[in-house]
Amino acid sequence: MSGGELEEREHRHHPATDDWPRGFGEASWWPFVSALGAAGLYAGAGLYVLSQGANDYVPPMYGPIVFVVSTVVFLVGIYGWLYHGFVDHYWSREAVGGTKLRWAMILFLGTEVTTFGAGFVYYFFIRTGAWPPTGQTIPPLLNSLVLANTLILVVSSFTLHFAHTSLLGGNRRRFVGLLALTVALAVIFLGGQVFEYYEFITHEGFTLTSGIFGSAFFGLTGLHGLHVTLGVVLMTILLARALFGQYDAERDTSVTTVSMYWHFVDAVWLFLVVSIYAGATLAG
Repeated sequence: MSGGELEEREHRHHPATDDWPRGFGEASWWPFVSALGAAGLYAGAGLYVLSQGANDYVPPMYGPIVFVVSTVVFLVGIYGWLYHGFVDHYWSREAVGGTKLRWAMILFLGTEVTTFGAGFVYYFFIRTGAWPPTGQTIPPLLNSLVLANTLILVVSSFTLHFAHTSLLGGNRRRFVGLLALTVALAVIFLGGQVFEYYEFITHEGFTLTSGIFGSAFFGLTGLHGLHVTLGVVLMTILLARALFGQYDAERDTSVTTVSMYWHFVDAVWLFLVVSIYAGATLAG
């Protein structure tokens, strides 16, 4: 095989040749960056717990700082990973392997089910005991803000669905408009969740360290909020690419996979509202 043929073959099989040593196959550094960020999230949460109450082993600000930095690292890693998977060499590779990418998203969502499942198992375990937990007062969780936020998230799933159908029908203008509306609704939802946390922490004194229910509530809703944030990043990428005309009825793999992810996030939130927001207020 000549040198030119070898070089051509190498580039054809390396979607991330710019950031990985030659000879390592189809690989990228970005998954490791994402894993580092994810590990940092747990480290930040642990440091925060160690700084609360009588556990003054570390300064109080270390946990939040590590958590915020790790979130940025995680999102950057996810962006880089998805860039190589969906954007790099788009015009020559997007139409190829669409089915594989969809199945990859299904497998990824399967791992997400287990991740959330672990949190729900913890919550249901403590829920079967004395309720409310001894010495703990549960603040009013199911209120107008939660209901409005739920409606916003459900509507965003519909707008994303109809954005996709508009693309498949050849209506690019409607596709872009509905996709932009979906991003706006997702950002509003995040703003509502941040405001909810602010109200709980400042007015109710309800925090991550407020007993076993506090850890379950903030752990699960915070994990969901992180997934919503990732969804906003993904849909913003879709919107930017849509404005450059990079999608049509035959090139919609990225739109399909992100839609699958967003509908999953929506379904998890509905389960959170029923099991935690409504379920926790019921007498044991």
